[in-house]
Amino acid sequence: MNFDYSDRVKELQAKLERFMDEHIYPNERVFAEQLAEQECRWFNPPILEELKEKAKQEGLWNLFLPKSEYGAGLTNLEYAPLCEIMGRSSIAPEVFNCNAPDTGNMEILERYGTEKQKENWLKPLLRGEIRSCFSMTEPDVASSDATNIRGSIVRDGDEYVINGHKWWSSGAGDPRCKFSIFMGKSNPNGPKYEQQSMIIVPLDAPGVHIKRMLPVFGYDHAPHGHAEIEFNNVRVPASNILWEEGKGFAIAQGRLGPGRIHHCMRTIGAAERALDIICKRIHERETFGKPLKDQGVIQEWIADSRIEIEQARLLTLKAAYMMDTVGNKEAKTEIAMIKVVAPNMALNVIDRAIQVLGAAGVSEDFPLASSYASIRTLRIADGPDEVHRRTIARQELKKYQKRSFSHAR
Repeated sequence: MNFDYSDRVKELQAKLERFMDEHIYPNERVFAEQLAEQECRWFNPPILEELKEKAKQEGLWNLFLPKSEYGAGLTNLEYAPLCEIMGRSSIAPEVFNCNAPDTGNMEILERYGTEKQKENWLKPLLRGEIRSCFSMTEPDVASSDATNIRGSIVRDGDEYVINGHKWWSSGAGDPRCKFSIFMGKSNPNGPKYEQQSMIIVPLDAPGVHIKRMLPVFGYDHAPHGHAEIEFNNVRVPASNILWEEGKGFAIAQGRLGPGRIHHCMRTIGAAERALDIICKRIHERETFGKPLKDQGVIQEWIADSRIEIEQARLLTLKAAYMMDTVGNKEAKTEIAMIKVVAPNMALNVIDRAIQVLGAAGVSEDFPLASSYASIRTLRIADGPDEVHRRTIARQELKKYQKRSFSHAR
């Protein structure tokens, strides 16, 4: 495995880092101030749209979508260091049109959508004109097992009738969010993994009701947000089905692989920023007669943080390499491993940074508290740690199925 970055990636890294330094970090506070001053928190602050135009002009737009005519033509391995840079700021991914859940939805549409679906939904997303959400998780079942889903997709002539109660549909708070990709059961009596389908549901369709926006540890994540949505006898054209009936579970597995690794890449970026905050802060503060940088426990925290970040990064790069070379299915163990490792690593590093900053660490003057709250959800989102550990253990145990253990001691 060769993780050397190509000249093109190095060039994009340099451009992204310069853009972050010149435009993203200085405007994080502007974003927060404009959002607070708006009458409605669910509209994008003007600064975000200004930054997006700048990103387009500099060619830092739609850098994801490997092996696609619609993206930048980068592999997962090439995109990894770029996505990591974006992860250093909560506002950066949207500025570059590389934000979840739109990236995952664009990958679904690019891979499984019809030409009409691509024209109506994919291309406006790629241009940044609209946003989307993904409605899979339900409040009434254990959604870590997608086969539990109760939402229904029933064919009625030239239409499908959609019913279901979904929540944590991230992005639905934004008025620009025009559709949801809804996962539900279309054949409850079919084979276990062919009962589900996915379908495009316009959010302005009769019967779609956004019940409430859900805060995360007190953060509403406006203007993005996470919605609880009720779908009551919503009728959509049969042409809105994705791929075909019964392919919902397969699509979900295809979508969640790239989505998980993107989360891990961004999470590593957040950890790097937390470590950067630690290293800068300890040069400015003294305790008990000497600088914080000379305190042994602080040095241990820095060393442990660097070790943990590098371990997570290397495992993430390996997973990206495997996705590129042998495919997402064959890389599922590595994807599962990074999904456990990266959020836990980042939470450790951010927690140390909060401890170094003390009271300032839990304030809104630094990004640490909001970053911690956001990343803590990743131990649940796209599958909880326990499910991924189950996958890893099962794959490990398969290696021993045909072995003889008579010699074991």
